[in-house]
Amino acid sequence: MAIQFKIIDHVAVITLDAQLSNNALSISDLMHLRKTLVACQDDEQVRVIVLTGAGERAFCCGASPRDPSRGLSGFVAGALKSRETEAEEGGYARLFDLSDLEIWKPVIAAINGACLAGGFELALQCDLRIAAESAAFGLPEVRDATIPAAGGVQYLLRAVPAAHAMKMALTGEPINAQEALRIGLVIDLLPQERLMAAALNLAERIAANGPLAVQSIKQLAVQTAHLTPRDFVIQAHLHWGLLRDSQDHAEGRVALAEQRTPKYIGA
Repeated sequence: MAIQFKIIDHVAVITLDAQLSNNALSISDLMHLRKTLVACQDDEQVRVIVLTGAGERAFCCGASPRDPSRGLSGFVAGALKSRETEAEEGGYARLFDLSDLEIWKPVIAAINGACLAGGFELALQCDLRIAAESAAFGLPEVRDATIPAAGGVQYLLRAVPAAHAMKMALTGEPINAQEALRIGLVIDLLPQERLMAAALNLAERIAANGPLAVQSIKQLAVQTAHLTPRDFVIQAHLHWGLLRDSQDHAEGRVALAEQRTPKYIGA
């Protein structure tokens, strides 16, 4: 299967494994990926998710060319249906948009090669991105007289300065890993053989913190970035109040007083 999944302690590792097509994903692959992410969100053992590609050539290069979109009765007819129903009728583009899944656990993209088109849109929706030194990034859709359909331009504008985002989107030209690091698209570059170890180390450091607090931080970051200071402080205070009465917060304070590592349970 193209979606491989395993749990290491509190870290879920999801691997996109369709190496013959540079890890491009079919409709069934995308639906499997979405179900796997939801399962991770609902599994209390999982605190952080790492998303990567199999092999060294590619993280993901978008939709599988072997699974072309079948003709729909009309775009509006499909767009007004659920994503799953539209996909069954051949419309796959919305499956790359993960926002409807409400995944509040942090997702780290470990980018091991070409990260293009829909694959880049997946990576842009991850909270943190680290890359192998051989990685490349791009939104080539404009070269085919179309656009990224899952918010790639908008996500890119949020990830890097506007001038860099617009250059990538308007030219369709890819950038290498060194340029991605320079503009802030990724937070670290590593040799291929050290990529997953670094991703797991980062995930474990996040997983060591209070699970509910980690998810609250992500939820606030996603849901309140557009608000005025007065409104986002209200939301921050609400989350703080909810966490104040949690068992984990009490454990954190006791552990600090006792000078030991806290044992969080996500409650």
